[in-house]
Amino acid sequence: MSLLLLNGPNLNLLGTREPHIYGADTLADVERRFVEEATAAGHAAQCFQTNHEGAMIDRIHAARLDGTRYIVINPGGWTHTSVALRDALAGVALPVVEVHVSNVHKREEFRHHSYISGIAEGVIAGLGVFGYSAALQFAVRKLAA
Repeated sequence: MSLLLLNGPNLNLLGTREPHIYGADTLADVERRFVEEATAAGHAAQCFQTNHEGAMIDRIHAARLDGTRYIVINPGGWTHTSVALRDALAGVALPVVEVHVSNVHKREEFRHHSYISGIAEGVIAGLGVFGYSAALQFAVRKLAA
């Protein structure tokens, strides 16, 4: 495996939760496209979603040893609250792209700060679920360099 897609809390509700903000694509749609696009680019990919912060941190720690070379993450609400998630990502020393389906900068003030952005190689926000594809394309290019 070389690419890991991580999705945080409430992203399991994609397609049904506030579709006027997040769109109609489900998390299963996003994950299927991510794996298909990674495979087409010659990379293996794995996807993981959880609503439990400790489970996410454990998965990030496991990435250090399982062949992961790049992490694409939509931390959901943990973006704005979790120093522990930031520290886990920094601790495994793998490159990260942060993705947000909505444009967090057009939303509530508390969503404007990210604990993850400072350690991410890139941040994609507001492109809908296409942001996952953009992040994957970026990661593939970086791995080829």
